[in-house]
Amino acid sequence: MSKNLNEFLKPLKSLTISSLDDKGYPFSSYAPFVKYDSKYYVYLSLMAKHSSNLTQNKIASIFFCEDEQDCKNIFGKKRVSIQCETKKLEQDTVNEANILEQFRIKFGAEMPDMLKKMGDFYLFEFTPFYGEAVFGFGKAYNLGGENFEEFVQRENTNLSSSHGHGSK
Repeated sequence: MSKNLNEFLKPLKSLTISSLDDKGYPFSSYAPFVKYDSKYYVYLSLMAKHSSNLTQNKIASIFFCEDEQDCKNIFGKKRVSIQCETKKLEQDTVNEANILEQFRIKFGAEMPDMLKKMGDFYLFEFTPFYGEAVFGFGKAYNLGGENFEEFVQRENTNLSSSHGHGSK
């Protein structure tokens, strides 16, 4: 098992965003991401449905999942779900430049630089306020610690109990 969230996230390049539209309907899609100063960032076009959803509703969920080819049992894929407050960042700021540099480091300069030139791409920031991780059967954790990066054993995950996954 990963020792902390950052270890699990290190090989991952994208996350799934779940946002709500103006009618309250859920919408999910993916985006490449970077993590910087304990927050998560995606770079989205204003044409993307998530851009309007995240601008209208500041609460969203981000989801990380191990690749199906890497998992030992499809029913027990390693995964992390984090509920966040979101905000669209201003363009042409020092903050934007610092975060786009993180995208260049992770993905190379070509794509972030091309998207920046298009003019309608904005960084969206996700600040965690709750999270859960599952790393197999009976291995369910809450995210804890100051930055929601530590795995905290959940109550009621004891496999010998007469309820839950351990019952016959």
